[in-house]
Amino acid sequence: MKTKIYITAMLLYLTNIAITPAQTLSHKGLKDYYKNYFPVGVAVNLAALSDTAERNLICNQFNSITPENAMKMGPIHPEENRYYWRDADSIVAFAQTHHIRIRGHNLCWHNQVPNWIFYDGNKKLVTKEILLKRLKDHINTVVGRYKGKIYAWDVVNEAVSDDSTQLLRNSLWYKICGEDFIFKAFEYAHEADPNAILFYNDYNTERPGKRERVYRLLKKLIDARVPVNAVGLQAHWSLNEPTVLELTRAIEEYASLGLKIQITELDISVYPNENGNRALKDAENTAFTPERAKKQAEQYTRVFEIFRKYRKYITGVTFWNLSDKYSWLDNFPVRDRKNYPLLFDQSLQPKQAFWDVVKF
Repeated sequence: MKTKIYITAMLLYLTNIAITPAQTLSHKGLKDYYKNYFPVGVAVNLAALSDTAERNLICNQFNSITPENAMKMGPIHPEENRYYWRDADSIVAFAQTHHIRIRGHNLCWHNQVPNWIFYDGNKKLVTKEILLKRLKDHINTVVGRYKGKIYAWDVVNEAVSDDSTQLLRNSLWYKICGEDFIFKAFEYAHEADPNAILFYNDYNTERPGKRERVYRLLKKLIDARVPVNAVGLQAHWSLNEPTVLELTRAIEEYASLGLKIQITELDISVYPNENGNRALKDAENTAFTPERAKKQAEQYTRVFEIFRKYRKYITGVTFWNLSDKYSWLDNFPVRDRKNYPLLFDQSLQPKQAFWDVVKF
């Protein structure tokens, strides 16, 4: 009973927030600068929506949101016969109240997935038939709950291998089902909401080797008439990647398949790509220096010039987190290292990169 009362109170709180002119920033929002190009979104969590300043910044700047973690399988479906709706419901209610579009993220992934989905009562791997049934039940329940409220879903996330000798990641999904889990996930999502735009979402989609493998998977799905509508480029980038050539080739190749494209998880690290060597020396300067600010602004400028050029294909750009106050990169790949990857600083003020992105 206490849980139900808390959920009701939270929903009422989040859906009755008034955003007054005095609370908003004095300048136009990203959504206003890019209104003739594409929606501009941000990944959010319940903590951000519960903070007045962050909430105001979201409403001022963005017209699309993605739940950062609340709809992933582990958080939303922790046990076979139990769903946890509070956070996801609160985010959806907030977005609807403020007329913000919602992207669902995600339905099938090898991370943040509860162990129960792969194992039986004897702690042995389930059969392909059982696993696909569990996947179908999960997708029907989650997509069905938000049908008509969520316009797009990241259906399958990061299924392509980083190993150049393999097409698909050797996850438990793949070990038990082969490639069929990908095909079926899209079919189940389309059945649950025929009007939702269905995405395959992945990272390093601009690097030539990974790009070729992602392209192969997408073409295979399309040739098999699987209802995949679009591809999400996660865009966890750095000061030195992607290059202009890499990004333009990626957009052109995916678009050639007849798919729409979204930049789904954008941030630009102030550190160069570490090429798999994830640990930095303790003595390295980790301050947000003027030099790093300048290089970050230049990289943001380059990629947004490309986004505008290819607006025929790009139907949305979403930042992965709101400001440098909090970013998932604060703990990855180096724990407790501040990364400063976004357009707003730790005080929620626009950085030089912001002004360069809107100056066109």
